Amino acid sequence: MKKLIIASINHNLNNAIALLNEIDTETYCDTSVGPYYSSIGSHIRHTLDFFDCILDGLDTNDVDLTARKRDEILSTDRDAAKSHMYKLQETLLSFADVHTDYLLHVTDNLGQGKVTVNYTLESILAHANSHAIHHYATIGYILERLNISLKIPGFGYNPTTPVPKREGI
Repeated sequence: MKKLIIASINHNLNNAIALLNEIDTETYCDTSVGPYYSSIGSHIRHTLDFFDCILDGLDTNDVDLTARKRDEILSTDRDAAKSHMYKLQETLLSFADVHTDYLLHVTDNLGQGKVTVNYTLESILAHANSHAIHHYATIGYILERLNISLKIPGFGYNPTTPVPKREGI
C-alpha cells in the first residue's frame, strides 16, 4: 500500500511540475484573483509545507502541521519549487521499503486549538496527497479566472470524481 501512496503523491507532484513548466513567473506570483487573492505559488508552497512538516517530524515522532516554514522563495521562484518537489520525490521513494507500522503523533489546529492525534505514515501521506489535490483545484480556479488554459489531465480533481467530469486543467 505504501508504494501506491508514494506513486500517487509523485504523480501529483509531477503534475505540479508540469504546471510550473507551462506558466511564467508573473502567472505564478499573480495575486489578483479573489476572494482570497492568493497566488499559485502560495498554494504550491503551502502544499510543500505540509509535506515538509511530515518529514521534519519523523525522527522525533512529532509531526506538527502548524509548524510550517512558509519559505517565500517557494511562493515566488518556480525553479526553487520544482527543485523542492524533486527532492521530496526522492525522499518519498526512499520510504518504499522502510518499516512504518508505528503510530506518529500528528498535531494540527482544527479551528478550536491544537490537537494531537495518531496516524500511520501511510495515513498522513495519503492525507497530504488529498490536501495537495484540494489546493490544485484552487490553482485551477485561479488559472480559469486569469483566462489561462492548460491541459494537464486530472490536475485538481480527486481520483474518485467520475472520469467524464475529471478533465483537469
